[in-house]
This record gives sequence, C-alpha cells and structure tokens, in this order.
Amino acid sequence: MSDPYFFGYGSLVNRQTHNFPDARRARVQGWRRAWQGTSLRQVAFLTAVPDSTGEIAGLVAAVPGADWGALDERERAYERHPVTASDHGLIPTAQIQIYAVEPVHRDPGAHPILLSYLDTVIQGYLTEFGEAGACAFFDTTAGWHLPVLDDRAAPIYPRATMVSSEERAFVDENLRRVVRTVA
Repeated sequence: MSDPYFFGYGSLVNRQTHNFPDARRARVQGWRRAWQGTSLRQVAFLTAVPDSTGEIAGLVAAVPGADWGALDERERAYERHPVTASDHGLIPTAQIQIYAVEPVHRDPGAHPILLSYLDTVIQGYLTEFGEAGACAFFDTTAGWHLPVLDDRAAPIYPRATMVSSEERAFVDENLRRVVRTVA
C-alpha cells in the first residue's frame, strides 16, 4: 500500500515550512480557498471550502507511513477531508486529504490576515507557479474583506519565512488590487 498524501493550498505550498517528501504541484477540483475567521484564534486562517465548480492549485506531498500526527498537530484548527477529483500525476488510487476549517469553528468577525502568513504563502506560490500562479492565488481566494495586519517587523505567524524585497513588493501590489486597507 502506498503512502497517503495531503494537499496544501496555503503555507504548505512553501516547501520551506515543511519537510514532507515527494511534494509536487497539483490541482484539486470541488474546493475553493478562502480567508476565514475562527473561534480558535484571533487571526484569519486560509481554508478550503467545498465548491462544486471550484479548483485550487497547490502541492501534494506524501505522509510517510500514514503518520498524520505531526501534520495534524500543525493543522490542529482543521479537519482532514478526502479529495475526490484532482490532477496530481500520482497513481490513480492515491489517497489525498485536504484540510478545512470545520463550520462549527467559523467566526464571521473581522479576524485580521497576517501579512507574515500571506508573505510566506505567496513566496511558495511564486516559487511553484510563478507570478501568474501567485496572481491567481489573489484572484481565486475569497475573504479579502478581512483586515490585513502588517506584522512583518515582528512576525506573529510561527512559520514566517524570510522574503525578498521583490516578493514583499509583489504581495503589496496584489493586496492593493484586492483589499481596501492594510493596518
């Protein structure tokens, strides 16, 4: 039996934030990506939301020995769900899971999007999918009505990566397209 896989669509696209083997670009159908406030913390999460017409670009990576413990701990605010439609280049019977915030934890309040989190995510998308793919992240992600908190000087996001001035400028330019204000 082969190892199962997770599908990452946020910070897990940035290979600097994990060491899971056999990571590769992929797309899943039947889901869309959104920023979501939750009752679990004061800042917004990226989540996958079921959507019959949706598609998300990201990475799939093996979970060796089906040992989900470390990844489930990292993604403790989420529940795993099976992916049924995807383009991933794996064997047709590959088992793929996607993490999503459970409806019981959703909070419509104005939880801010951390800029250090967004920088890390976009750095991954720029590396994996280039500028067009990173622009598509902004265009296909819902929830940009939430405020954005500039925590770059003192990152709150625990897996924040060092980003270049060019990467920061790319994030800033695209935020101006989709968000009203950055605090």
